[in-house]
Amino acid sequence: MALSNSQYGAVMREYERLRSEDRSELEKRRAAVYARIPELKTLEKQAGISAMERFRAAVRTGGRAPVEGFAEEVSGIEKRKRELLLAAGFPEDALEPRYHCAECRDTGFVEGRKCRCFNQKVIKILYAQSNIDRVLKRENFEQFTLDYYDDERVITAVGMTERAYMERVLKMCRRFTEEFDEKHGSILFQGNTGVGKTFLSNCIAKELIGSCHSVIYLTAGELFDTLADVRIGRTEDLDRRELYEYIFSCDLLIIDDLGTEATNTWTASQFFYLVNARLAAEKGTVISTNLSMRMLRDTYTERVTSRIASGYDVITLYGDDIRRRKRSL
Repeated sequence: MALSNSQYGAVMREYERLRSEDRSELEKRRAAVYARIPELKTLEKQAGISAMERFRAAVRTGGRAPVEGFAEEVSGIEKRKRELLLAAGFPEDALEPRYHCAECRDTGFVEGRKCRCFNQKVIKILYAQSNIDRVLKRENFEQFTLDYYDDERVITAVGMTERAYMERVLKMCRRFTEEFDEKHGSILFQGNTGVGKTFLSNCIAKELIGSCHSVIYLTAGELFDTLADVRIGRTEDLDRRELYEYIFSCDLLIIDDLGTEATNTWTASQFFYLVNARLAAEKGTVISTNLSMRMLRDTYTERVTSRIASGYDVITLYGDDIRRRKRSL
């Protein structure tokens, strides 16, 4: 995924903080070692002085100064330093930097490529910016259970029981995340309150954030408030303007409870613009709503409903309110 400038900056500032921490910790450790073993500081100075004298001699003689014995001298100094450290109860590397990541030495890059720890930091930032980082700890594919779906009553529209149908939907959602980079798909979840629309959206969000994709979750009300603040109010709030940019540029945008916001011709036009822009840019979107396709058409116009019908996987969920069913058990 392509990080925004602010996301990339946040990662690099974290590496700067780690390197500063590394230097501070090394200085404290060196001070403690030198206080116990003063000879070590003398040995380090001796190695530096010897290297400088040989360099000056090479400059004076045009590179003809003898260098024999220098490697043996340095080796002898290093051996003596190790002996002193071990005798005093310090590890051999007590005077060397200790990095949080030994592979990249807290730079984030190894031979010009992003280190594995770089991606780990990106994931941490993406979770924080997703707007649902805490929710995803309990709403994910691992926590999803089919136990609350009826396995006897057949849904006429699909010719399957609730549980069998939801098992198929679950596989579709997993496949959506697995093929996301290739297909850049979008989903419209429809169904009554409490049938699992938001839970499945969160399952998808967690899976994609875990593979370093940027995900933004907003309720429909939050979405249109942000659009209005920037496009009508011309807000100068940097966080608000940045969120506005993320709405169009993030890898996956989740719009929850579409249809619960106050709707008018402006929201309808903005919704079409957003849906169209993200489809054109091959950015994934997951929308959950209680509205049927007919109600969507009546609320947001025929052209936006047509774009969704042609560009999204439309998945209708059936059954009773699971939250109510959980409380009754």
